[in-house]
Amino acid sequence: MRRIGTHGLSMPVLGLGTWPMKGEECTTAVAGALAMGYRHIDTAEMYGNEEAVGAGIRASGIARADIHLTTKVWWDHLEPKALRAAFNASLQRLGTDYVDLYLIHWPASGMNLGAALDTMMALREAGFARAIGVSNFTVALMHEAVRYAPIACNQVEYHLMLGQAKVLDFARAHGIALTAYAPVARGLFGGDKTVAAIARKHGASAEQVALAWLLAQDEVAAIPKAAKPENQRANLAALDLRLSPDDIAALDALPKDRRQVNASFAPDWDR
Repeated sequence: MRRIGTHGLSMPVLGLGTWPMKGEECTTAVAGALAMGYRHIDTAEMYGNEEAVGAGIRASGIARADIHLTTKVWWDHLEPKALRAAFNASLQRLGTDYVDLYLIHWPASGMNLGAALDTMMALREAGFARAIGVSNFTVALMHEAVRYAPIACNQVEYHLMLGQAKVLDFARAHGIALTAYAPVARGLFGGDKTVAAIARKHGASAEQVALAWLLAQDEVAAIPKAAKPENQRANLAALDLRLSPDDIAALDALPKDRRQVNASFAPDWDR
């Protein structure tokens, strides 16, 4: 599978998102996905499933060194002492000595971003995190972040119905990968005639078309959540779907203003 990344990051372009899976469902999904060929697993302390993710990794029998594992620190743990404690707790729950990518899950109002990133850099330099980055950061916040640390990734909501042109432009100019969460927009475009027509042409599903559109873009990865083996298999198959330039132009032209995730503490999004 193709990989992307700089600043210590080497990340498969397709991963398994695990929110909101918990317990045995999550463990079974992770183990099954890894057995199927996935090598990129995404979790977070807030998801409450790091123990289940770790159990799934161990159950898979796949060597830890062959798996890209991302986790995230919640926005109320960004003070250095709290961040270190949160990171250590994540490692313990995951049952691993390191993570491949450690992200600030959401920016916090009034946060000391420099202090948080300095702490994350110390974890990186000690070998506990191979790369560090952010999630849900706007261009303005990314401008600030790159002053303090080599940001390897920004994980944001990105799909056929939500554009991220400004964030992508900044990321590419600074060697930052973009990971798309909610990449199939929770089925939002299932009834769209343009997507349906392209899917019929390729003998694919609307979700596969949406993933193929994302994965055709430079320095973009996607982490669809999939609990069922048939859905995991279908998402993997999207890697082999080749959209034509006309397909891509038609998909590019769809409305790009339908955000699905907008927490009360979210930053002022780029328009």
